[in-house]
Amino acid sequence: MSAVKMTEGLLEVASCKAPLFYRQSEPASGAAKRRVLLLHGIRFTSENWLHVGTLETLARAGCRAVAVDLPGLGNSKSAEAPAAVGELAPGGFLKEVCEALGLSAVVVVSPSLSGMYSLPFLFQHQALVQAYIPIAPICTEKFTAEQYQSVTIPTLIVYGDRDTQLGEASLGNLGKMPNHSVVVMRGAGHACYLEDPDAWHRALTEFLDAL
Repeated sequence: MSAVKMTEGLLEVASCKAPLFYRQSEPASGAAKRRVLLLHGIRFTSENWLHVGTLETLARAGCRAVAVDLPGLGNSKSAEAPAAVGELAPGGFLKEVCEALGLSAVVVVSPSLSGMYSLPFLFQHQALVQAYIPIAPICTEKFTAEQYQSVTIPTLIVYGDRDTQLGEASLGNLGKMPNHSVVVMRGAGHACYLEDPDAWHRALTEFLDAL
């Protein structure tokens, strides 16, 4: 198996007034076929993607993956969030993050809280996004059916079948995207990727390989 390079760093984002912390994985060769941005929920940080093995899995699959600690959380506690929890952040925020990290044609993985960041970015800057992987994100009710129908990029909707609140509600909205597929993780709750990492990584890599 190919070797993996893991690094950590700080990212300057003008709107945050303090750096954002991030972890990065990539093939040791440095030649990555895809770029993936990993966001997280309110009780989690980039560290979860490290411990569950997603950063390593993506690098072994030939991807450059960057997991950020969102503003006010984890090692980015000093950074000022561009919007209150549950409100929509400006779409330009993640655009600035991706530009600073050199993540063009990015695949965005967005669980729970991070929907407040990823959805505005997706709707305002769809041309910068190669694919979208929402995992029961918040804020899906804040957009119209017409807006969802305008998103043509490949989308993998993931949720646990025990997540009867956000999982099912977000599916009802995200399912209006014309180019979507759905993975229901059996016996898993809201943080389904943590409960069954093998099933999560299998779904993730199969989706990426098909892009």
